[in-house]
Amino acid sequence: MKFELPSVDIEEYKLENGLRVVLNRDDSVPVVAVAVYYDVGSRNEREGRTGFAHLFEHMMFQGSANVPKAGHFQYVMKAGGTMNGTTSSERTNYFETMPANQLPLALWLESDRMRSLAVTQENLDNQREAVKEEKRLRYDNQPYGQIFDIITSMIFKNFANAHSTIGSMEDLDDATVEDVQEFFRVYYAPNNAVLTLSGSFDPATAKEIVETYFGDIPSQPAPPSLDVTEPPEVADDYREWHDPHAPLPAFLMGWKIPPRNTHEFKALYLAGKLLYDGDSSRLYQKLVKGDESVVQLFGFTDERRGPSSIYIGAIPKPDEDLSKIRTVIMAEIDNIAAHGPTADEMQKLHNQLVNDAVRMRQSSMVRAQHIAEFALYDGDPNLINRELDELLAIRPDEIRKAVSEFLNTENRSLLDVVPAGRG
Repeated sequence: MKFELPSVDIEEYKLENGLRVVLNRDDSVPVVAVAVYYDVGSRNEREGRTGFAHLFEHMMFQGSANVPKAGHFQYVMKAGGTMNGTTSSERTNYFETMPANQLPLALWLESDRMRSLAVTQENLDNQREAVKEEKRLRYDNQPYGQIFDIITSMIFKNFANAHSTIGSMEDLDDATVEDVQEFFRVYYAPNNAVLTLSGSFDPATAKEIVETYFGDIPSQPAPPSLDVTEPPEVADDYREWHDPHAPLPAFLMGWKIPPRNTHEFKALYLAGKLLYDGDSSRLYQKLVKGDESVVQLFGFTDERRGPSSIYIGAIPKPDEDLSKIRTVIMAEIDNIAAHGPTADEMQKLHNQLVNDAVRMRQSSMVRAQHIAEFALYDGDPNLINRELDELLAIRPDEIRKAVSEFLNTENRSLLDVVPAGRG
């Protein structure tokens, strides 16, 4: 019997100023999630101004015309809600989950900073220092903290894809108030954003509130066009990184793969789940349960609108041979490239996909974020209702073919991590 998820109710419309609005009413629980996705991420940054998108995420909590500095947090928390913001290569998002009767407050807060963010020298200076401290804490002084930024720069040649989201200290120091004001004008306009509401609300009332708070925010000329194209080959196939904080050697391999939401990307996403996702994955069973040769195994698919990537890495146990562990990884990739997944593996994959889809729909916020990404990246929020079927339709031979073409190849990057005092 085929499993069928109930359809997620989607209504999409656009304000006159270009703001795309997506409504997903679900009265299961008396909460509502609000997600504002701006079409700006690290890929929009130019050389000499890296880290700007992330810096701006911090600036968005520094107050606006009617909200004092840090007031956004206080308003949401006092109303019983939660909130945050994040930055990726593809977008910057801001989101709140509120009691259903607090929807007007959430929309007012988001509209006030979209309309009138307080871009001042004082706010820039203190948030620049906050971001630099975050960089020291999470990247520079963290064991293995820089390896994903390094491997990304080895995989991609195009600057838009290759540089880090956190940026460089020098570029952050060089940022001026005029730079930040221009960034806000270009990228934080309503016509460069998607507003998604998911949860318990009356659609007619919600539309009135959205129009009241967002309707008169002026649109801006479209941001500059962006080129994220890549040649097939990786930028750098080998590098050694001396990490002063790493207690053990480690390695990370990376492959360049097709953009998200392509058939090949989906096949490789499923191949990744087979290889490294969970205790029953092939590599976990071989390296952690079987050989007991690694302390930590990790892998993930980096999903982008342009060329994307897959990473697989490991921290071996002391005195284990890194090259042997890499040989095991490549042997499993070679096996999938030659024979594809087994019938049992396909059944397990399908069970995982259904489980993931059900869990995703149980949370108003996760639902809102998925819908916003489909609206922003693909121009079609209704993809949330087709995603599971499209993944379940991927055949074993399509996974085999994609792994053969994109992973079972010498066209990959290898980063060796050498702890201090070794090498």
